[in-house]
Amino acid sequence: MIFSVFGNLDKKDVRALAQEVSKMLSGQQNKVVFNEKYTTSFSGGNCSFMTESDMYKACDIAVVLGGDGTTMKVAKNAAVNGKPALGINGGRLGFLSAVERNELSLLESVLKGEYAVDERIMLEASVIKNGKIISTSHCLNDAVLSRGDFARLIDIDIKSDTADMLRVRADGVIISTPTGSTAYSLAAGGPILSPDLNCFVITSICPHSLMDRSIVVNSKFTLNISVRSDVSNNAILTCDGEEPVEIDQDCIVSVSLSDYKAKLIKVKPDNFYQIVKKKIIERGS
Repeated sequence: MIFSVFGNLDKKDVRALAQEVSKMLSGQQNKVVFNEKYTTSFSGGNCSFMTESDMYKACDIAVVLGGDGTTMKVAKNAAVNGKPALGINGGRLGFLSAVERNELSLLESVLKGEYAVDERIMLEASVIKNGKIISTSHCLNDAVLSRGDFARLIDIDIKSDTADMLRVRADGVIISTPTGSTAYSLAAGGPILSPDLNCFVITSICPHSLMDRSIVVNSKFTLNISVRSDVSNNAILTCDGEEPVEIDQDCIVSVSLSDYKAKLIKVKPDNFYQIVKKKIIERGS
């Protein structure tokens, strides 16, 4: 079995964690792969080094060391390559992680094949201008259309396929997957959704309305979002907190169900609501 290990190994604590994980996962029939830029940090007969893109192609399991942001990024890239991801929490919350840093003995279950794979739907968010797609991103958490740096509300129209669905005056709007419902959408007042649901949740950011509420929609619909405000040149689309794309009044943001599903490895019997209770409610975060 080939394990590709991802994470910011420039950090001393993450690098130390990677060395522990490497020792546990490597064996006569197993190989651990690291990014080629870390060739001086790791050694051993069962360690090898590749480019990041080749790491995804070569592995059986993508092992992620870090917090939810790192896990989310790696899980998306692994999904595109049809590979599962195993998160080991090296951050603060670790909501997507299967194993805490003090639970590395659970990796024995992975070596024995004693684990489950939790599939999560993703979004595909495309920016269309004058009939041409200028960017496409896949999102495990959310696609966020917001006002950017300009301190004024923006007017947003949302259509479901060909029907008018919603008109919002707000700082922005979040289109979230069930996985992302515990992230930015939750902070903006949205509901927590079970990750096995096939739906999206639309949550406004600081809406100028006393009656605004989140809306849950079936994932079979395509949402077409446009900005009507005269400050629309300052609107931006951000997918999973990554590089923003500027949106103007000639743009339509099309959000639909991605063809890819993230595959998260589970080695503990905790169900989703136990994790919510432990990592969100009891921590008060």
